[in-house]
Amino acid sequence: MKQWGRYCRWRKRSDGGGLVIVGLLPKQVRHAEAFADPTDEALFPEEEQYVANAVEKRRREFATVRACARSALRDLGYAAVPILPGMRGAPCWPAGVVGSMTHCEGYRAAAVALGNEVRSVGIDAEPNTSLPDGILDAVSSPRERHMVQALGRVTPSVCWDKILFSAKESVYKVWSPLAETFLDFHDAEIRVDPPIREGSNIGTFYAELLVAGPWPTGRLLEGRWCARNGLIGTAIVVRSRSAMQGMRDLRQ
Repeated sequence: MKQWGRYCRWRKRSDGGGLVIVGLLPKQVRHAEAFADPTDEALFPEEEQYVANAVEKRRREFATVRACARSALRDLGYAAVPILPGMRGAPCWPAGVVGSMTHCEGYRAAAVALGNEVRSVGIDAEPNTSLPDGILDAVSSPRERHMVQALGRVTPSVCWDKILFSAKESVYKVWSPLAETFLDFHDAEIRVDPPIREGSNIGTFYAELLVAGPWPTGRLLEGRWCARNGLIGTAIVVRSRSAMQGMRDLRQ
């Protein structure tokens, strides 16, 4: 693991240059991201069994995203531990920790937080390229498709269909650990706002859950999106009730 610093770009960079999910997450959430796969990234024996028969590409992305996760956990004061796939492939975090991982072509990232500050985290990254033919119709509503077309006319450099897709992935990741149920693409209606200002590459989106309650995350979720370095990133963070109450107390 000693070569890790050569491959990882850290959240500590204040200018955000070269980073993807910087600006999408609150300070309570620690993260690490990588743009290449080290050739010698070690796995715990318990993790090895999950990729024992995998092709080399799959093994490397599996190892790199877990190295990101362990780096982020270290920022929370946690020692390196195995991070095994659990229910529906979601990572199993140490007790007291919530988090999310994502990987796509040329990018891996993980985000973690203390469970007494954050209830759930969902992050996703995708290449800033259009969805394959037929996928948008399969994962979206007519209203969402109309929104994608309208946003594309204003800012054509962003693949808004991919932002919609990524936002739905983040919704699923933030919802699943709390509800412990499957969430389909059509179970959440997404509204993506345009960039926060002209020339910006970051913005906000909202997700309305269409499934029957109770909703452990609340029915309306707010997230953030970005488009930079040829990639799209989305993130949703559900704060803990105690943390939200503490913020209200400070304002009073």
